[in-house]
Amino acid sequence: MLVKSRTTKEHLDNLGLMFGILKDYRRRLNPTKCAFGASLGKFLGFMISQRGIEANPEKIKAIIDTEMPKTQKDIQSLTGRVAALTRFISKATDKCVPFFKALKVGKQHIT
Repeated sequence: MLVKSRTTKEHLDNLGLMFGILKDYRRRLNPTKCAFGASLGKFLGFMISQRGIEANPEKIKAIIDTEMPKTQKDIQSLTGRVAALTRFISKATDKCVPFFKALKVGKQHIT
């Protein structure tokens, strides 16, 4: 669960609402997995900060460190990694067209 607010007062109000809902549905939180008042954190594979949702630097590094794809499996792996970051890449589908074409052709070995 993630509760994000603009002000401290608003945040405390929102936390109160969330705890009320959890109580109504008899749900509990694991205190060891909770972080309160964090200004930056990883959530569902993305970085959450005061600026909003950002790409996880680890995922970007994984793409940068990927070797040149040589097989269809390599291309599928690369497009999967890129797909996780498309919301942060301008015209991502246009930039991935060569990969999609290579997959469509069905080449077993890419040169």
